[in-house]
Amino acid sequence: MRKPIIGGNWKMNKGIPSEAIEMLKQLIPLVKEINSVDIVIVPPFTALYSTIECVQNTNIMVGAQNMYFEEKGAFTGETSPLFLKELGCKFVILGHSERRDIFKETNELVNKKLKKALSLGLNTIVCIGEHLEERETGRTKEIIENQFNNTFKDLTNEEMSKVVIAYEPIWAIGTGKTATPEQAEEIHVFIRELLTKNYDKKTADIVRIQYGGSIKPKNAEDINKKFYLMDVSAAFITSYSESACSEAPPTKPPSILSFLNISSAFFGFIEPPYWILTIPAVFLS
Repeated sequence: MRKPIIGGNWKMNKGIPSEAIEMLKQLIPLVKEINSVDIVIVPPFTALYSTIECVQNTNIMVGAQNMYFEEKGAFTGETSPLFLKELGCKFVILGHSERRDIFKETNELVNKKLKKALSLGLNTIVCIGEHLEERETGRTKEIIENQFNNTFKDLTNEEMSKVVIAYEPIWAIGTGKTATPEQAEEIHVFIRELLTKNYDKKTADIVRIQYGGSIKPKNAEDINKKFYLMDVSAAFITSYSESACSEAPPTKPPSILSFLNISSAFFGFIEPPYWILTIPAVFLS
């Protein structure tokens, strides 16, 4: 049985170490009893060291938001995966839509980063997804297949089995629009078919696939219940909140925590289970 992963991409927020630590002081007690899932938080680079120190001896792991494919050299502004390993990072996000759109990262560049990360034992969350005009013109599967073929090019079955694929329809990120469970399921199934076609069924069954796009604390639980009826059982929440307990007093877990608990229970009953939650909202961002 694949173990679900719950994580939070903080994006360019809470990068001051004192702010990150204050957030973590609220998060740690909220999730300390949750053992049925892996929990990953992904702060800005400036808060990585403080975050890793703060979560020592807890059930929380830390990831980075990006990395370069070289270990050292004249690459001003880039971050070596060796630095991340030395700090104690366990995960790294690659190919996020903001990296692809704003910083023009290509499938080929993400492929190089992915191979380097895997060679060093870093766990990876690799993002793929289509723009609105591509969906509206019926090109979604064409775009996804092209991204898949070039982003995961030349990976062995063993390497591919260690990758988490995040399906993020770009038109649903930060827009308030959310793909229906049917839309998300269609692409998740398609990605699973691509895995079987390009690797084998065993590998396809191992790889975890997530959905992400305008899922927020207010709609996460409802979406999870809808996805429970489908083959999609994961969410990538991309909104941001100032406080870990912004939707509830400290004595009562915020709504997103109940979503975490529901997911922990639901995942064990869904076949096939496609999962990973990445939650940079409420108590994780």
